[in-house]
Amino acid sequence: MTSSSPDIPSWHSIADVERDTGLSKDTLRVWERRYGFPMPARDALGERQYDNHQLIRLRHIRRLIDAGHRPGRVVALPLDGLVALNTQPQAERIQPAASQADASLLPVAPDDSELVTEHWTRLLRRQDAHGLRQALAQMQLERGLARLITECVAPMNVRVGQAWLEGRLAVYEEHLYTEIVQSVLRQALGQLVQARAPRPPRILLTTLPGEVHGLGLLMAECFMVLEGCHTIALGVQTPLPDIVTAADASEADVVALSFTAAQNPRDVRAALGQLRERLPAHVEIWAGGNCPVLYKPQRGQSASAGPVFLPMGRLQDIQDGVARWRALAPADAA
Repeated sequence: MTSSSPDIPSWHSIADVERDTGLSKDTLRVWERRYGFPMPARDALGERQYDNHQLIRLRHIRRLIDAGHRPGRVVALPLDGLVALNTQPQAERIQPAASQADASLLPVAPDDSELVTEHWTRLLRRQDAHGLRQALAQMQLERGLARLITECVAPMNVRVGQAWLEGRLAVYEEHLYTEIVQSVLRQALGQLVQARAPRPPRILLTTLPGEVHGLGLLMAECFMVLEGCHTIALGVQTPLPDIVTAADASEADVVALSFTAAQNPRDVRAALGQLRERLPAHVEIWAGGNCPVLYKPQRGQSASAGPVFLPMGRLQDIQDGVARWRALAPADAA
């Protein structure tokens, strides 16, 4: 499980580890003194060098800390112990039911989905970009956009993420996969937008600064458009004041944000609270992704004021959120 891709360097500088895991250099040095891990080697100049095994352990540690574990409990654990603890149910959060547009279609059998992702993984490891793009496009023709995402792309995302976490996939391979999927989904989305007249709610989509991953946001936008929504996609890393300004300028009814597990839970909650204070009360905030803090009870908000944001843990929740918004909206707005 810990074997590395031959394309991944055997040794990593402290700056490399910081970029890869998001753990600061100061944190790594403190853990080294306090917990005895990591224990880097030294190069000829005395600079710290971390091997692949330590990098993989640090990836697991970062994920566990983001999920709420304390460093003192997890930093010194061996890799097997970290893997046993790291049981966050990602697959359940990103494998939704089909939208209303595909409700009549039967779900794919699990073994079929496994065969698809295995085939796509082989294409990815061969860097066969054309073959992988064609495979995704063909699957869309056969199953439609919603089923492509729920039955194929979502489980493939889990597989790719786990392979990267365990050091079996190089960073450039993960980037290649993301670029191919985004290109196929954007093409399908463009065709869908041209074929349908959008109606409310108007949904502004983006991520906050520091959140560079936009694939989940694009998947969510596909389901919003399938529900007939008018979407305004700003891309990733939009400063909070600009989100407020854009929401006002576009007359947005909803601001939708995506978060990965790499985001600091306190920063996520603080940013969502600030955004709620700055947006008009009628503009809802929908927050989705794999950041565990999104699905914990919201505190410090009175019942009369309503929640700070609405968690969207599955793509199916988008369908439910749209239906609820339209049911509550004035007749002339919906």
